[in-house]
Amino acid sequence: MPVSSGESKTLPCNLCNSSSFKPALDCEGFSFVRCKQCGLVQRNPQPLKEEIIARYRDIYGKDYLAYEIENEAAFLNLQLLALKDAGFSQTEKALFLRAGSEPEKAPSVLDIGCATGSLLTHLRDKGWRVTGVEISPAAEYARNERRLDVRNIPLEEINFAAGTFDIVLASHLIEHLNNPRSFLNEVYRVLKDGGYFFITTPNISGFQAYLFKDRWRSAIFDHLYLFSKTTLIKMMKDSGFTIKRIRTWGGLAAGTAPSWLKKIFDKAAKRFHFGDVMIVKAKK
Repeated sequence: MPVSSGESKTLPCNLCNSSSFKPALDCEGFSFVRCKQCGLVQRNPQPLKEEIIARYRDIYGKDYLAYEIENEAAFLNLQLLALKDAGFSQTEKALFLRAGSEPEKAPSVLDIGCATGSLLTHLRDKGWRVTGVEISPAAEYARNERRLDVRNIPLEEINFAAGTFDIVLASHLIEHLNNPRSFLNEVYRVLKDGGYFFITTPNISGFQAYLFKDRWRSAIFDHLYLFSKTTLIKMMKDSGFTIKRIRTWGGLAAGTAPSWLKKIFDKAAKRFHFGDVMIVKAKK
């Protein structure tokens, strides 16, 4: 991953506001630190927000869009499996029962970081009222090719009305943000009372992170924060959320072990909650 030559800024811990850090991961050309007070792992100093947005819009550009289109079927399948584990199906059923048969009362969902809109299309086909947020060129693809309502600016700049959505989704997004606390506060604001938030992110308290350390596959330049279950839950609770379910998956990455051993570790990771990726279901 290319290393930025642009401006960066040293920030206090986004979880506890401490300015006391110790080295955590020493990667090739960049590093992560760990907050001495709360344990949140983060890039510090960080690239500025404007530079990050430019990377996804301009530097990655068409390459990112091509990558998303090529892999969207696999990504969609992974998202649906994760949502199933987190109890999305039961929540969906309850919302549609409450809405009845009138389409204008169908439940609403916001997918933040929706890429090409494959998940939104899937949900729209099931009767959901759908909206997306995507800052990369994939937003234009989702609007033009799939006729989706996808906004091309960060969530905090859109100013959705308070209490707009029944469900908000964010898969592999929060680790890319300069200010995840601000993001969570805004998600909480735009959710209806009793609404649900499903968030997916790498798990630095998982086995793979422990095993590979600074070679862990999620310790990459574009990730500004690496959450553990503890730090993510603490930040979500601080924003007002009630945690309803946590699931993890991914015991060993493909190609790092024989298939028989990978199957054992993958099953154990789900059962004992030390997987490489986690999904949290939370309620407002």
